[in-house]
Amino acid sequence: MNTKAFANTRVGQVFIRIMAAIMESRLRYRFFGPGRILQGADLQPGQTVLEIGCGTGFFTLPAARLLGDQGSLVAMDVLPMSVEAVTRKVQSANLKNVRVVQGDALNTKLAAKSVDAILIFGVIPAPMLPMDQLLSEMQRILKPGGTLSVWPPSWVQRTIVQSRYFALRGKRHGVSNYERS
Repeated sequence: MNTKAFANTRVGQVFIRIMAAIMESRLRYRFFGPGRILQGADLQPGQTVLEIGCGTGFFTLPAARLLGDQGSLVAMDVLPMSVEAVTRKVQSANLKNVRVVQGDALNTKLAAKSVDAILIFGVIPAPMLPMDQLLSEMQRILKPGGTLSVWPPSWVQRTIVQSRYFALRGKRHGVSNYERS
């Protein structure tokens, strides 16, 4: 079963609501604040960044602020309810450098070599996400020298390096950063 199909089931909707409440909890903000984790991705003002699986927007608004008015952030999620929630947050914060889109990370429909950095925070490992397809698409859209940042690091680190699409650049604040090969 894919993510969209699961989200359309009664169990899936309950699960998503519970996960959203956890993701927006004060405890999460206190112990896993987005600012420190984003520092690990080393985002720079003016960059074009893709956030895969924006969820509740936990990282979206802080990332957009780091990029500044000259930068841009594409916040992508496969779930319509996530896209709607993050769109409301972005509008409420009056951020003009964010585009929230419903989309599939396996086929982003973004132009080749069009983004400086990709954030995959809290998405991996998703059991229904075929890593070979994901990494191929991420390499396709990432500019040469661009960075793929993954948090939290896990068993996928070996998968990413073995794919030969990316090389580990380093780790900072719990974020594993990979450079496009």
